[in-house]
Amino acid sequence: MDIVTNKTLEKLKYDLVRAGLVPYETIEQAEEIASAQNVNIGQVLINSGALTEETIIKFLESKLHIPSVNLEDYTLDTKCLKYINFSDARKYKIIPLFKIEDTLTVAMADPLDLFAIDKIVETAECSIEPVIASETSILKKIDEYYKTDITVGEIYTDSDSEGYDWRNELHSEDLSDNHIQKIIRSILKQAIMEQVHEVSFQKENEGLGVNFKKDGEIFPKGEIPNVLTASFIAKLKNLAELDSSVSEVPQLGKLCFKVDDLTVIASVSTFPTIMGERIFLKIYMPPKNLSAIIKSDKQMQIVKNAINEAGIILVCGSPLSGKTHVIYSLLLEISAKHKNKNIMTLESLAKYNLDGVNQCELNENVNFNMDKASRFIEFQSPDIIYLEGVKTKEIFDYFASLVYENKTIIMEFLANNMEELRKKMAFSDFETLKSLISCMIFIHSKDSIEVFDRSTIQKYLA
Repeated sequence: MDIVTNKTLEKLKYDLVRAGLVPYETIEQAEEIASAQNVNIGQVLINSGALTEETIIKFLESKLHIPSVNLEDYTLDTKCLKYINFSDARKYKIIPLFKIEDTLTVAMADPLDLFAIDKIVETAECSIEPVIASETSILKKIDEYYKTDITVGEIYTDSDSEGYDWRNELHSEDLSDNHIQKIIRSILKQAIMEQVHEVSFQKENEGLGVNFKKDGEIFPKGEIPNVLTASFIAKLKNLAELDSSVSEVPQLGKLCFKVDDLTVIASVSTFPTIMGERIFLKIYMPPKNLSAIIKSDKQMQIVKNAINEAGIILVCGSPLSGKTHVIYSLLLEISAKHKNKNIMTLESLAKYNLDGVNQCELNENVNFNMDKASRFIEFQSPDIIYLEGVKTKEIFDYFASLVYENKTIIMEFLANNMEELRKKMAFSDFETLKSLISCMIFIHSKDSIEVFDRSTIQKYLA
C-alpha cells in the first residue's frame, strides 16, 4: 500500500516554522502521527488544531504563487469530468474545473505532486494548470460530481421483485463492457431484496461460488463460470479501490452503490486460500436519526445523559443485529447536538463519512493497529471515542481508564440475548467494564431495542 503524503507540505514544512505558524516540535510530532496513521502531515496539523485549512492554503498560495479557489459554492464544468476518472481523482485529491483551448485547470490539494500531474496530462492529453484547494473540499466535490462513477449503478427494489434471480443477468446476451458490472449489481440487488447483509465469493469446481449468509447459515446462490471469474474479481476489486493485481495478501476496501434513493456502503475483504482468493462483502445500511431507532422519550433521555458524562456506552446484540448501525446513528446524534465535543473513532473501515466526527481507519500494512492507536489517541484530546472492537484485555483496560479522565467511550459487545450477556459479564475480566457502564443499548431485533441506565445495569448484572 502506498504511503499517503502531501509532497507540497513535505517540501515546505519547515517554512511553516520559519513563518511562525507552528513550532518545530509540532512538525516533528505531526510527522510521527502522519507516519503511524498513513495520512499526510497537513491532515494531522489540521486535525490536531495546530493549523486551519484556510491558513495552510493561504500559506501555500503565497509561497508557490499559485492561486487558490474556494470550492464551497463552485460549479464545475461537468464536461471536463471525462479527463480525470474517479479513481485518479480520489487517489491524487484532484478535480477538473474547466478547460480553455488546450489547457485543463484542476484543483489540487498537493500542487507539487508532479507524478499526479504527469499522470493526468497522459490521460487527459492536454496541458494542466493547477490551482490550490483544500483536500476536504476536493473530496466533497468528487463525491458530489462523480456520483454515477462511485457506485456499481442504481438498484431499484420496487419492481420485478418477485422471484428475482441474479443469474438472469449472468445468462443475458449482453456483450457490452458493463456486463460484469451489471452482474455485480444484480447480485447486490438480490441480497438487498432478501435482506441479506453478508455475501461471499469463493472458488468452486465450476467457477466462483456466490453465497448469501443469513441468520448464521450460508445459502449457495449459483456460480460465476470460470471464463468470467478473473474479469469479475478484477472489476469488483477496482470498484472497491483495491489492487486487482494482488491476490497473495488480504486487502480491505469498500463499495458504494445506490439502492432506490439511498447510498449504501459495503466493506469488501479479500483473503488468500489454497483454492484461490475468497472475497467477502458486508453491507451496511446508512444510519438513521437516533430518534427513529429509540422511540421512547425516557430511553432517549438516558442516552443523552450518558453522552454528557464520563463512562462507557455499551451497544449489545447478536451478530448482524445492527450494532454498527445504531452506533453510527448515535455518533450522528452526538455530532449534531454537541459541536463543541471532539468525537473520534477507531475502525477497521469507516462505513460512512460522518460530519463532525474524526474517523480513523486502522491500517496493519503500516503497523497502525489498535495498540499503536491507543498510545497516540490521547494526544488528540478526544472527548468521546468509539472503538469498533477490542481484542485484548490490555487495550480494553487502557480505554476503560480514560473514563477516569472524563472521557466517554462507546463500545460494542456481542451477546445473543440478555441471559447470555449476564453469563458473559459474570467473568472476572469484565468487572471493570460493569462498574463503568453509564448506559447500555441492547438490540433484541430491529424493532425491539432496550436502553438501560447505570443503576438498572448494576442491579441486572450484579
